[in-house]
This record gives sequence, C-alpha cells and structure tokens, in this order.
Amino acid sequence: MFHKEGGPSILIGVIFTVVVVLLADQFIDIYWLQKLVQIFALIVLIIILQFFRNPKRIAIRNSDHILAPVDGKVVVIEEVYEGEYFKDKRLQVSIFMSPINVHVTRYAMDGIIKFSKYHPGKFLVAWHPKASEENERTTVVIENETFGAILYRQIAGALARRIVNYAQEGMQVVQGTDAGFIKFGSRVDLFLPLGTPINVELNQVAVGGKTIIATKA
Repeated sequence: MFHKEGGPSILIGVIFTVVVVLLADQFIDIYWLQKLVQIFALIVLIIILQFFRNPKRIAIRNSDHILAPVDGKVVVIEEVYEGEYFKDKRLQVSIFMSPINVHVTRYAMDGIIKFSKYHPGKFLVAWHPKASEENERTTVVIENETFGAILYRQIAGALARRIVNYAQEGMQVVQGTDAGFIKFGSRVDLFLPLGTPINVELNQVAVGGKTIIATKA
C-alpha cells in the first residue's frame, strides 16, 4: 500500500524505468552493460516505491498515551524553550527519519487542532541544532483534556523538499490517523508539558502510531 502523496513520483518512476529498460535493450549492444543499466533503473523504482509505502496500522487509541507521530530514531529528549506558540519551557522529544523510514506523519493523540502554520526556510540536515527554528517546517498544536496542548513540528531535512500537512485549525483529529507526509528524509519534534512521563530512550527506534512516547502524569 502506498501513500497518496506518492502518486506523481511513482508514476514518473515507472515511466523512467520502462523508458530506460526499453532504450537499453534497443541501443546497448554490450550485454553486461545493458543489464547493468536496466538493473539500475529498477533499483531507482524500488527506492521510490519503498519510500512512499504506507503500511496499514491500526493504532490502539488511549487517552493516557501520546503515540509516536512518525517512524524513526529518538534523537532528542530534553527541556527547551518553545518560542513560537507556548513561549515557555517544554519537554522536547525529537524523532529523526532516514530516507528508508516510512514518512507518514500521524496524530500523536486525539484532540482539537488549535494552531497550524507553515514556515518556509532552509534545508539544513535534519539533526542540525538549528533545524527546528530555521528549516522549512510546519507547526501544529493539538489540545485535549488529558494532556492539555502539545505541539508537533514537521521539519524538512537536507533532502526533503516538500512537507504535507493536513491539520487545519478547528479540526477534531483521531490518534494514529494520517496527519501528513514529509518527502525524502526529515525530523519531527514533539513539545510536551513539563513533567510528562517519557516512555522512550535516546536512540530507541519508534514506530509511528504504535510506540508510546509519553503517558499521563
């Protein structure tokens, strides 16, 4: 199963592969070189297909849990100042996605979208300390009765050139459902209330919509 955002890229990849395979068969007489070119084209297509894969996951909804919004590795757990929306200290948990991870963004909890904003910016590597403030990004705030307001930020990386965000202010969203997509390597930051019990460790691999990031205090 593939994400709907991958449609144009997958179509281009299929056309590219078919054209390269046919042209190689027609114009390259050296057998090993012909096969090498054709295999390369197929590998490119496989990479595109795996990047846009969207495995079917049924999240176990729990109002006492904050679930991982994306697949990837936990690279930051620290207290920071969040200056865009809360303008106070928050507990930040960041998940880095490599190009081989599933890049679907999922809602970390049930709630109402209170804030949703796109920011154009740079394309620093996603693990750069200033990426959260200077890269192209979207900021979304969800609020519910259990946790109050939490913020998540989709951040473009050095390869990511498009962030897709479905959250709109006033929407009622469901934990674990599709919130957007980031193309080709990126990061998502979560900003939680201070004192929120964290359920993951640094360098732990998280699974979007499955791994419990935090629990109710």
